[in-house]
Amino acid sequence: MVELKTEEQFALMREAGLVVARTLELLRGEVKDGVTTARLDALAEDSIRSQGAVPSFKGYGGGHGAPAFPGVICASINHEIVHGIPGDQVVRDGDIVSIDCGAIYQGWHGDAAITVACGGIDPALAELMRVTEESMWQGIAAIKDGDRLNNIGRAIQSYVRKQGLYGIVEGYGGHGIGSQMHMDPLVFNHRTMDRGPRMQVGMALAIEPMLTLGHKQTVELDDGWTVVTRDGSSAAHFEHTVALTAQGLWVTTAFDGGKERLAALGVPAHP
Repeated sequence: MVELKTEEQFALMREAGLVVARTLELLRGEVKDGVTTARLDALAEDSIRSQGAVPSFKGYGGGHGAPAFPGVICASINHEIVHGIPGDQVVRDGDIVSIDCGAIYQGWHGDAAITVACGGIDPALAELMRVTEESMWQGIAAIKDGDRLNNIGRAIQSYVRKQGLYGIVEGYGGHGIGSQMHMDPLVFNHRTMDRGPRMQVGMALAIEPMLTLGHKQTVELDDGWTVVTRDGSSAAHFEHTVALTAQGLWVTTAFDGGKERLAALGVPAHP
């Protein structure tokens, strides 16, 4: 079942979203040659807890022989797509690092991700990051009361296919979010035969495309979490949490609520 929120609940999700936004902005400035992903993880935990929130990811999952996620953030370098476990990996100039972060504020969740360049990077990587981020905004702009959910995946795929030969990762996508981090519905980043449910006011969705410079095939590592490209090509990942309100879209994990980027796409934003 899809959870529908009130304006008051969306306001709490906005607080959670701002915790995430501030934390990611902090980490963006800390991605430098020689930093470890464990250091980024420690900074994230301090940031989230100092703002009166709780990390969403730490201890997530587990059971049936699978390990719970041990980190506060997911830190995925180069060919790692998503769910990278923070540790002693060292970031070097020329790398790109995808950082996924979640926080809980008074029982409500925010979830967002960015991909950050370390130093000077290959122009192809910079373009991969640009296309991935813009495809996320194209997907966000497709959220509309009464329309079918698959319009989001259609918008993402249509944009990406016009930009070049990028792999659109399948099997990992967006999701409903609110009183839990992962909720119905699953949001694909590509067209599907199933048009999905109708979107409606009160829904909150995390939109998170993941693109690669090569093929879309993935492999999960033995740690039970880290997902990498099968062909070793680099990947990028961007994500925002979006509330569908009666006044328009409210990107709860964007500092301006998404107003600037949505206005450019002709989409009304929450005031």
